[in-house]
Amino acid sequence: MKKLSKFVDTRIGFFILLVVLFWFKTLFAYFTDFSLGAEGIFQFLILIFNPLATTALIYSLAFYFKRARFFYPVIMGLDIANTLLLYLNVIYYREFTDFMTIATMTGYSKVNQGLSGSSLALTNFHDIFYWLDIVIILVLMLLRKIHFDPRAVGSRLAFAFTSMSLVLFGVNLACGEMSRPQLLGRTFDRNYIVKYLGIDAFTGYDLVKSQHINDMRQSATKSELEKVKKFTDKHYAKANPQMFGIAKGRNVIIIHLESFQQFIIDKKINDQEVTPFLNSLYHSNDTYAFDNFFHQVGQGKTSDAENMLETSTFGLPQGSLFATLGSDNTFQGAPAILNQRAGYTSAVFHGNVASFWNRNNVYKNLGYQYFFDASYYDTSGDKATGYGLKDKLLFKDSIKYLQALQQPFYAKYITVTNHFPYDLDDEDKDPNFQTTNTGDANVDNYFITAHYLDQSVQEFFDYLKKSGLYDHSIIMIYGDHYGISNSENTSLASVLGKTADNWTDFDNAQLQRVPMMFVIPNSGGHGHIDHTYGGEIDVLPTLLHLLGISSKRYIQFGTDLFSKQHSQVVAFRNQDFVTPHYTVIGGTVYDNRTGKEAKLTKKQQERIKKDHKLVNTELSLSDSLNEKNLLRFYHPKGFKAVNPADYNYSNGLKQAEQIERKKGNKSTSLYSENHNQSTENYFSTDAPEQNHSSTDSNRIKITNPDANNK
Repeated sequence: MKKLSKFVDTRIGFFILLVVLFWFKTLFAYFTDFSLGAEGIFQFLILIFNPLATTALIYSLAFYFKRARFFYPVIMGLDIANTLLLYLNVIYYREFTDFMTIATMTGYSKVNQGLSGSSLALTNFHDIFYWLDIVIILVLMLLRKIHFDPRAVGSRLAFAFTSMSLVLFGVNLACGEMSRPQLLGRTFDRNYIVKYLGIDAFTGYDLVKSQHINDMRQSATKSELEKVKKFTDKHYAKANPQMFGIAKGRNVIIIHLESFQQFIIDKKINDQEVTPFLNSLYHSNDTYAFDNFFHQVGQGKTSDAENMLETSTFGLPQGSLFATLGSDNTFQGAPAILNQRAGYTSAVFHGNVASFWNRNNVYKNLGYQYFFDASYYDTSGDKATGYGLKDKLLFKDSIKYLQALQQPFYAKYITVTNHFPYDLDDEDKDPNFQTTNTGDANVDNYFITAHYLDQSVQEFFDYLKKSGLYDHSIIMIYGDHYGISNSENTSLASVLGKTADNWTDFDNAQLQRVPMMFVIPNSGGHGHIDHTYGGEIDVLPTLLHLLGISSKRYIQFGTDLFSKQHSQVVAFRNQDFVTPHYTVIGGTVYDNRTGKEAKLTKKQQERIKKDHKLVNTELSLSDSLNEKNLLRFYHPKGFKAVNPADYNYSNGLKQAEQIERKKGNKSTSLYSENHNQSTENYFSTDAPEQNHSSTDSNRIKITNPDANNK
C-alpha cells in the first residue's frame, strides 16, 4: 500500500490512476447500462480496449501544465467532465436507446425544461458507482492523503504520452475497420461507433460531422433544391377522387396521443378494455383507421412526429430538428398552407412550457397563430405532471380559448399524461381498472396512464358533440412514438402472448405501429379499418386531400394514404424499413408472415434492393433539405413565406377576442355562434383536481417560459 501511495503521489501515477478508474467506469456502463451487441471474441476485445486510448489522450493534456496548482485542477476537471459525458449518455440511453449527439447537447437548453421528472425516474441505485471514485479522490486530496507532486513532466515525455495514445487509437480504429468496414462512412447506427471506438471518440466524430453540416448550410445554393424537387414530383401520388374533399371546409382537430402504440387498441387486461372509447372510435363507421401505420421518429421523438405531420419531411438523423434547426429554418407547413389556401385559424394547446422542444420559435416559423402553453393554465399543486398539465384538465381548461378561434380552425392538442415514467396520482386512477403484473413498473403503469388518456379523449368528444363542433370537424387522432422502449419490450412480451426468450428485432419493429384515425362525422358512413402500410410522413398530403387541397405544388416526402399510387415502403429514421411483405432491419430481411429471416428469390432481392434505395434517397434528400435550409429558395405558387415576427403568443385570448369584436356579426367563432355565450359549461370531467385549490406540493413543477414569451 505504501508503494501504491507513493506511486499515486507522482503525476504519472495519478494520471494512470484516473485513466484506469475511468476505464472501469466505462466498462461498467458498457455491460450494465448499454446494449452494444458485441459478437465474438474479437468484438468483445475491442469493446474492452476502446476506452483506454481516448481517455489517455484526453487526460494527457494535463501534462502540458507544468505547475502543480494547474496540473491537478486540469486533470481532475477533465476527469469530472468526461464522467459527466459518460453519465449523461447513460441517462439518455435508458430513455432513447441511443447516445447523445452534439445536436442533442446544443439543443439541450431548449428541451431540458420538463425533463427533470423523467431524468429522476431514469436513475438507478448503481449510478453512485460513476461518481464514487471522484468523491473519494477529492476527499483524499483535501485530507492530504494524496499529495501534489511539484515535479513537472517534461515536454518530451508529455508528448510521448499523447503520441502513444494516438497510436493506441489508431490500432483501435484499425481493428474496428477490420470488424466493420467503412465504420465511419456508414454511421446508420451510432451503437457501432461506440462499440468500436468508445463514447469520447463518438462525441469527437459527431462534433466534426456537426461542423460539416453548419458549413454545408452556409454554402448551400438554390440549384441543390432541384434534385429534391425532382424526387418529390416523381414520388407524388394523385388523390383518391372518392376521398378528395370529403372534409372540405371543416375544422381540423388533431389529438396527439403521447407515447401511444397501436397494440393498446382493442387490448384487454384482466378482461377489461384498456381504451374502450378509442376502441369504439376505431370501429366507428365515421372513422377511417389504419392498422399498419408506423411512427418514424428519431432522437427528436415527439418533436420529430410533429415535424413530419406538419411538413411531411423527416426529422434529423441526430438530435431534434425542432431544437437544433427550428429557430431559423424555413418551413412550408400545415398551419401556413391551410391559412393561405382556405383561411384557417391555427392554434396549439399544450400544458408544458413554450420553450420545450423549442416550440415557441418553431411554431412561429410554421405559421401557428396561437400557442396556448403552460402559462395559460393553472399547473399548480397536483394539476400537472413533470411534462405538463394533466390531460383531462388540458381539454377542459382549453375550451375558453378554443371557442374564441375563428372557424374553420386547425387546432392541435398535445397530451402528456401518458408519458414516461407513467406516473399517475392514485386519485386519478380508475379503481375498476386493474393493470398487468409483469414485474416491470413502467410496463404495468403504462396501461394505467393509457386508460386515463382514453377517458380524457372521451370527455373531450362529449364536449365536441354538445357544442356542435363535432359535426363540423374532422378529428385526427394519432400516436406519436413508442411508449415502451426496446429495452423493456421483453417485459411486455407476455402481455402480447409472446415470450421474452424468443423476442427479436422483428418484434421490436412491429411495435413501431401507432394509431392513425380520421374521424369524419356525417361523411357517408363509409369508415373502415384500412390495412395500407404508411407512416407519419404521409399524414400531411393525406389530410390536405381530405380537405380538398392539392399537395402537388409543395415539397413533401409522404404520399396520400388513400391514393392508389401511395408508396407502402415505410422508412424508419435509422434506414431500416417495412413493407406489406417484408421488414428489413440492419440488412436482415424478415418475412412478415412468419417473423423469421426470409429466403429470397433473385426477383425479391432486386425488389428489396430497390426499396432500400428509395429509403436511403428520401432520407438523404430530406436531410439535405432541412440541414441546408433549402426551402428558403423555393416559392410555390400562392404560398407566401412565413414571417415569424407576425406572431406573438402572449395574450392569445385577448387577441382572439379583439378579432371577434372587430368582425362583429361576421365572427365565426363558436362563442359568437353561441350568441356570445360561453360553452365551457358543456364540458364535464371527473378530474378530481378541478376542485383543488392551489397548494404546495413536492410534485415536479412546470416552470413558466422565460420573460420574453410570457
